[in-house]
Amino acid sequence: MSQSKSPNRDAYSLILEAIDVGVFKPGDRLVESDLAERFGVSRTPIREALQRLETQSLLARDGRSLIVSSLDHNQMAELYVVRTELEGLAARLAARHATAEEVRVLGDMVRDDQKLVNNPSALSRANRRFHKQIHLASHNRYLVQQLDLVHRSMALMATTSIAVEGRGEDTLIEHQAIVDAIATRDEDGAYAALREHISKAFVTRLKQDVDT
Repeated sequence: MSQSKSPNRDAYSLILEAIDVGVFKPGDRLVESDLAERFGVSRTPIREALQRLETQSLLARDGRSLIVSSLDHNQMAELYVVRTELEGLAARLAARHATAEEVRVLGDMVRDDQKLVNNPSALSRANRRFHKQIHLASHNRYLVQQLDLVHRSMALMATTSIAVEGRGEDTLIEHQAIVDAIATRDEDGAYAALREHISKAFVTRLKQDVDT
């Protein structure tokens, strides 16, 4: 089924979003004609978008086909190292620069997400929105750009750590600790709280890999 293309959305953004939200998962084969029909665009911009995504290592070659890339153990570990540092910095800067309204939005997110605790896929999407809000509250456009790149690569993980039993509740407790530190302008506390949050998510994911 095709979907109409928004005038301000290009083929690259449409495919990238589909990977990010899990419509296309690691290992899925992407075909120009299918994508053109799905998004209601011609094959030329689809082809150019696929080439760009391959250059960014979000797609990989499997013979003559392009598939959504997946991350091996070492790549995942390297990604978490970078994510931990950049996310921590974003929290530190948010504690310094976030407006009262931005802090209020973060708090509202944590409260609203309580109703999603038993819905891992919805909570995972909410988690991405929460982190994005912290990135924006840092008021540093270059940091936001780098974190966008990191989170694109996070989409190449086939599962979410939030799906592990009990992880949803823990995630929201950790989110509240981050918000509390930002709200009190505790830069060191916000940095430490967000780093700890990412570290726990990484440990959970490592345990997932061992069990699979």
